[in-house]
Amino acid sequence: MLWQALVAARDLGRLHEIASILIRYGFGDMVRRMGMATALERAGQALHWKHADELARLEPPVRARRALEELGPTFVKLGQVLATRVDLFAPEWIAEFGKLQDSAPASPYAEILQQLTEELGAPPEEIFAAFDPEPLAAASIAQVHRARLEDGSEVVVKVRRPGIRPVIEADLRWLIRLAELAEAENPELRNFHPREVVSQFSLSLQRELDFASECRNSEGIANNFAGYTDQDDAPPASTGKAPPIIVIPRVYWQWTGERVCVQEFIDGIPGRNLAAVDQAGLDRKMLARRGGRAVLKMIVEDGFFHADPHPGNVFYLPGNRIAFIDFGMVGRLTEERRTQLVRLLLGLVRHEPARVADVMLDWTGSGAVDEAGLILEIQTFVDQYHGVPLKQLSLGTMLNELVAILRVHRITLPADLALLVKAFISLEGMGRELDPDFDMAGEAMPMLAKAVRSRYAPAALIKRGWRSATEMLGLLADLPHDLSRLLRAARRGQLDIHIDIKHLKHVGNQLDGAANRLVIGIVVAALIIGSSIVMTVSGGPTLLGLPIFGLLGFLGAATGGVWLLLSIWKSSKADRE
Repeated sequence: MLWQALVAARDLGRLHEIASILIRYGFGDMVRRMGMATALERAGQALHWKHADELARLEPPVRARRALEELGPTFVKLGQVLATRVDLFAPEWIAEFGKLQDSAPASPYAEILQQLTEELGAPPEEIFAAFDPEPLAAASIAQVHRARLEDGSEVVVKVRRPGIRPVIEADLRWLIRLAELAEAENPELRNFHPREVVSQFSLSLQRELDFASECRNSEGIANNFAGYTDQDDAPPASTGKAPPIIVIPRVYWQWTGERVCVQEFIDGIPGRNLAAVDQAGLDRKMLARRGGRAVLKMIVEDGFFHADPHPGNVFYLPGNRIAFIDFGMVGRLTEERRTQLVRLLLGLVRHEPARVADVMLDWTGSGAVDEAGLILEIQTFVDQYHGVPLKQLSLGTMLNELVAILRVHRITLPADLALLVKAFISLEGMGRELDPDFDMAGEAMPMLAKAVRSRYAPAALIKRGWRSATEMLGLLADLPHDLSRLLRAARRGQLDIHIDIKHLKHVGNQLDGAANRLVIGIVVAALIIGSSIVMTVSGGPTLLGLPIFGLLGFLGAATGGVWLLLSIWKSSKADRE
């Protein structure tokens, strides 16, 4: 039924296109194992199994990246999400996924004008003092136009491509089904947790389609940076208000919705143009420090961070200020997760393997893991950095190596932590591009120490204690009522006790199957004995000179015996898998 739904008329053409591209890039075996070829052949769609020799000679990560690019916007976005899963893929795969650029030819202005008019409430020429129909940039989901308000403020208008949602939803529809089939049928692919990855990707992409959600993220981070100052700042020479060090574009909510958003235009130097940074006389070292501290603040203090701080999402402004844009992908960390993160990073920087191992075991969840082997590898890993000066430590490299240990033990990070590790690695890489001597560990240490102190400060201890006491008092206050309901249910005979033991259902199914086979075996034996007796009795209808009832009995016994043998064989095969 899964593939019958998949090959419905609306998805059949797209499925054929996807299978053909995968075959051309040398992933024909995957097409076969996933059942895509069988489904298409049944639907009368022929596949060409020959692919170009030059594509076959490429390394697998390169072929995968090029296939994703050719498959279109949904798959480019998927590759960008896969680039955050450093716990699932080796560095060479992450590097290739990181090369995926979300760009596309711009849609003609006539095609987006109706959508702009619907969302803005009037044609853009009536809303803005000036509107440029030529886009500044175009991506697979949206394109951006520059405009000017009546008060002279420069803004950008981001508009979603018309008709893009049905295309993405169609791709997601079959991608989810394919992930379910891959996890059910292919043991090798289960290690990559395809359903979890696709679920994370689907949620991320649905949020990215809603521009209002992106703007809420932007405004939330802007509020966290309100009044933010850098520790290197000198006191202002004048009494006037100093410009903010970290700039987040202002959102104009009166013209912002699901399909269109209007934000402040950032007139700065793109993060990739380091030559322009030098020409403008900006201080690279200060920019690296300020960018690092800003992202560390988002992660450690706020628990709400830009999950993709690469140079394309950063602008450098006069006064060594930094602007962040594009908050479609953000990460959120609970207070407990932030505490674990602080313990982990302190353990790495201070060379405390026991602290690191404790956090990693907390992240393993309920899955089976070789704890002794994991702890030994973590201790060896941390010990190799013992005695290395703090300035020479690379947190990005250390996190990469630590995640490689997790991959060996087949431990998958939760989605929020995968985003976090990717953000750390991107941040340090960008800092090193600005300043080869950028000391990420040195920048992190004061903030980590501050986080530890604040957690154990008297006010914080009192707050946590009060919260726990309040919860306990609430529990005690409800206890008499809960006991009364429990006793009332017991008196009425309505008290049910449910015990859920892991694998108990599986054991029950095995017992049912064994009992069924035993019954069939007894029936087969009875048919053989009964038929043998009938064969010795003369009289009654015959076939080929033999009693017909005896022959029917042997036929039934043979059928039951074949069923019994097949059942035992299938059960043994399932146990081996």
